[in-house]
Amino acid sequence: MPVIHPTASVSPQTELAQDAEIGPYCVLTGRVTLGAGVRLIGNNYINGPVTIGAGTVVYPFACLGFEPQDFKFKPGQVSAGVLIGEDCIIREHVTVHGASNDHTPTRLGDRVFMMVSTHVAHDCEIGNRVTMVNGAGIAGHCRISDDVTMGGNAVIHQLCRVGRLVMMSGDCAISLDVPPFCVVSERNRIGSINLVGLRRSGMPREHITRVRTAFRDVLRRPMPRDEVVRLLRERGEDCPPILEMAEFIAASQRGITPGLGKPPRDKALFMRDSATAGAESDE
Repeated sequence: MPVIHPTASVSPQTELAQDAEIGPYCVLTGRVTLGAGVRLIGNNYINGPVTIGAGTVVYPFACLGFEPQDFKFKPGQVSAGVLIGEDCIIREHVTVHGASNDHTPTRLGDRVFMMVSTHVAHDCEIGNRVTMVNGAGIAGHCRISDDVTMGGNAVIHQLCRVGRLVMMSGDCAISLDVPPFCVVSERNRIGSINLVGLRRSGMPREHITRVRTAFRDVLRRPMPRDEVVRLLRERGEDCPPILEMAEFIAASQRGITPGLGKPPRDKALFMRDSATAGAESDE
């Protein structure tokens, strides 16, 4: 049987797996579905429609599914809510807002780790194994691919796309699309490839080497986007990661974060360390 603390307020529309747990002073309103092994530790506010996948743990004072911070969303308007995947960790004071439409929910993938005071806005789609360090925030309608890491207080402008295995430094800001496998710092500045992340992902060594070479030869040079896409597609004919970069850039509506020239020295040191730290243990 589900465990529900006597101080919790649970909507009659709530659907609970047999081993779900609802801690003290939780408030669940509307249509809320908790999968197997879901734990609401306490003082959680969940406004349905919200579905939380199996094994997810929600820490105190997290608020999920409330109305989007969008002037176009009117009181009483129907929201598609929030859909959260399996085995996520949602820490204290996290907010995930419901969709501003009635058909596609705000989505979090599996094994997403949202640390303290992180925020995902309305209509976002967050991939699997995304990590958001304390204070990081994602504005509305963003698309974040798998295995992205956002450093503390990093922020992403609405409608942006972030490619797979991107690493964002703390305090950086993005208002353009970021191609896969890159390290981002400061404001819209790409400085290197996420070498450690690529190694840990299991990407073949040959592909990693070719991605690094393509980044150096193509993305760091000033040229029209069509030319960038053409060159990457040529190199990606027998290298899927490079082709992934090419197709991501070709599909961009906002423009691509530049990777031109050398960043300031302090940022260069950060990106050098990010690219090389732990390399010996990952060989």
